Amino acid sequence: MEILDKLKAINDRYEEIARQMTDPSVMEDMKRYVKLNKDYKELEPVVKAYRAYTNVVSNIDHAKEILETEKDADFRAMAKEELEELYPKREEMEEEIRLLLIPKDPQDNKNAIIEIRAGTGGDEAGIFAGDLFRMYQKFCENKKWKFDVVNVNEGTVGGFKEVVIEVTGGGAYGILKFESGVHRVQRVPKTETQGRVHTSAASVVVLPEADEFDIELNDKDIRKDTFCSSGPGGQSVNTTYSAIRLTHIPSGIVVSCQDEKSQIKNLAKAMKVLRTRLYELEYNKYLKEISSKRKTMVSSGDRSAKIRTYNWPQGRVTDHRIGLTLYNLQQIIDGDLIEVIEKLQIAENAERLKEEFKE
Repeated sequence: MEILDKLKAINDRYEEIARQMTDPSVMEDMKRYVKLNKDYKELEPVVKAYRAYTNVVSNIDHAKEILETEKDADFRAMAKEELEELYPKREEMEEEIRLLLIPKDPQDNKNAIIEIRAGTGGDEAGIFAGDLFRMYQKFCENKKWKFDVVNVNEGTVGGFKEVVIEVTGGGAYGILKFESGVHRVQRVPKTETQGRVHTSAASVVVLPEADEFDIELNDKDIRKDTFCSSGPGGQSVNTTYSAIRLTHIPSGIVVSCQDEKSQIKNLAKAMKVLRTRLYELEYNKYLKEISSKRKTMVSSGDRSAKIRTYNWPQGRVTDHRIGLTLYNLQQIIDGDLIEVIEKLQIAENAERLKEEFKE
């Protein structure tokens, strides 16, 4: 059976990685060891499913043999009863294994960098960017993920012109990646005197955080500037030069970080974002390739795509990629995003299954 051949090859690879990880020469090469450990953990769920599946298949074969050879009526009845339980179990496990065998986005297990920027709509767009910031903050708190602000450019009447956040937690990017794209809000702004509903927008970009093994940075390629942290309107927050601005000379990418009072901490955060931005240049090629195949990922392949509308008068949230409409806007804005994300994951898995197992 083709599925068993595939699973056996994965199991053999898993066992080979386990052997390599105990090899002293491999343990001395940290980069190689980290890569092997990552591969080992990714294969583990498939291997566990394979071993459970082979056990069920073996029990089915044994029960069928009893039916064919055993003359005792009680034994035959027990075997028949066992088969009635095992056949549906085998089908269920095969479906689960098909999902596990879909090639995963290699970035899914990484931490995430979220960038939120106010778009069209003036001050109201900045206020909405602040609403999205709090939505993700509460969502991450519920997931027990670390949520660190890297850089802030505050709006004139609240919210943000731009805010950059680092999210640390298992599989953060794989879950948050669906949020990349243009988010649109329809409501009466605080500044509106006639009570008219306005439409504003904010853009969200979610990137997989690059680590030292992904991008090697040469100090000679980076110009480092220090400056005083500032708040809204340019007001000085502190008088020490703790804020950091990094310019990557070959690419022209500029990253600032002023959230921490310590220059060392700001430098560490800025370096993470710089690595991630450089990594994004390569990663975008992959995203553009898959975005043409999967509507759920259009937000990552084309970040100008309108992905979601939040309609306050009707209490409605619509995700345009999968035609999902929910009437629990306040819950979603309060961080209860799980239903939306799960439905996007289901839609993406269905499309990936189609790609993987098409004739």
